[in-house]
Amino acid sequence: SPDTNTYFISLASFGLKYVFVSGGVCSSLGKGVTTSSVGALLRAKGYRVTAIKIDPYINIDAGLMSPYEHGEVFVLDDGGEADLDLGNYERMMNLSLTRDNNITTGKIYSAVINKERRGDYLGRTVQVVPHITAEII
Repeated sequence: SPDTNTYFISLASFGLKYVFVSGGVCSSLGKGVTTSSVGALLRAKGYRVTAIKIDPYINIDAGLMSPYEHGEVFVLDDGGEADLDLGNYERMMNLSLTRDNNITTGKIYSAVINKERRGDYLGRTVQVVPHITAEII
C-alpha cells in the first residue's frame, strides 16, 4: 500500500478541496439534497466536482437491500446499484457516476479479504489498522 503521507502531499499539490456532509445514521435529514445542492453551486462557479457516498452497511451495494428499509435502488451507468442519493447527485450536478462513487463497509472488507486470499499480505495477520484503513484511503 502507498505511504499515506506521500499520497496526501501529492493530492495537496493539485489544490484539491473536500466538502464533507455528515449526519451519522439519521435518515431523511436532507444530507443527499444538501450534497447535491452544494455540488451544483460549486459547479456553477466553474469548479470541477464529484460526489462519493459512504455508507456503513456490510452490504456490498444497495442491490439486495430491502426497499422498505432503505428505499429504492438507483442503477448507475456501469450497472452499479446504489442509494437514490447517487441519482440526485447525477441529476443536480450533471455527473455520470460509477459504482466507485458508492463506498460501503462491505466493499472495503470484501476488497481486503480478496487481497488476503490472493496472498497480497504475504501471510501477515490482516487487521483493521493498517489494512482496512489503507483500503479506505
